[in-house]
Amino acid sequence: MQNTKNMRIPDFKLTVPVDQIGVEERAARFRTRSIKKESKLFALKLALQMVDLTTLEGMDSPGKVRQLCNKAMYPYEADPDIPKVAAICVYPNRVRLAAEILKGSGVHVASVATSFPSGMGTLESRIEEVKYAVDEGADEIDMVISRWAFLKGEYNYVFDEVATFKEACGPAHLKVILETGELETYENVRKASDIAIYAGADFIKTSTGKISPAATMPVTLVMLYAIRDYYLKTGSKIGMKPAGGIRDAKTALHYLAMVKETLGADWLTPDLFRFGASSLANDLLMQIIKQKTGQYQSPDYFSIG
Repeated sequence: MQNTKNMRIPDFKLTVPVDQIGVEERAARFRTRSIKKESKLFALKLALQMVDLTTLEGMDSPGKVRQLCNKAMYPYEADPDIPKVAAICVYPNRVRLAAEILKGSGVHVASVATSFPSGMGTLESRIEEVKYAVDEGADEIDMVISRWAFLKGEYNYVFDEVATFKEACGPAHLKVILETGELETYENVRKASDIAIYAGADFIKTSTGKISPAATMPVTLVMLYAIRDYYLKTGSKIGMKPAGGIRDAKTALHYLAMVKETLGADWLTPDLFRFGASSLANDLLMQIIKQKTGQYQSPDYFSIG
């Protein structure tokens, strides 16, 4: 791994206490927030712009990637006023095709790497995978941390691997997946968040979407606190991406309320907040059309990917 001699984890960052009851109570309160009708359409469109559409299956053909890219650029072709999404996320061997299709569109190309979703490849193979995806045209890399090392208390190992992959990314942004469903406690979520942030993450992300539980509001809130504390200490803004399990527009708007009240309006941008939830896009589209026309469209009017 790269020399991180001058980039160690501040010791105090690994001893931040987390009040489980307090976190869960505060997260629950965000589910009671409502948005005034005149602001709801704006919020729904904003949430759509924050979506990362994803296809990460063994049957991801070139045709499926083309379909996903078209959906990203034109979520609902019958209404050109509806905005495009933030990014599409594919395996490294589909990056080149996606980059060619999306060139000039403003939609980013993200790629999972580092032996996603397990993270159990060799360090060398994971570094090469990152470099390959970037060379193929990825703007963003979604990496997974070594949960086995973290749970053994080998925090500097995790720090070093994140720093190494950040260096391998070159100009691409690094989104660090903690796989919070395997981290067992909120304290561990906080520790992993701090390690990823101090090691160079541009975003921290809850989950791969491959295990349950994935994103939850309490876990996301703990991660937002880590981002807030880092910003207050350094002035640097880190992005956040809850992924998996966010399927409806109502829940997405609750997340936006949580982000605004915890970090401020500056984070209400796709540059700093994303939803890793492909199934969310169509519910957002249905709600947007409802706000604009007063009528629900059938799900059959929207492509599935």
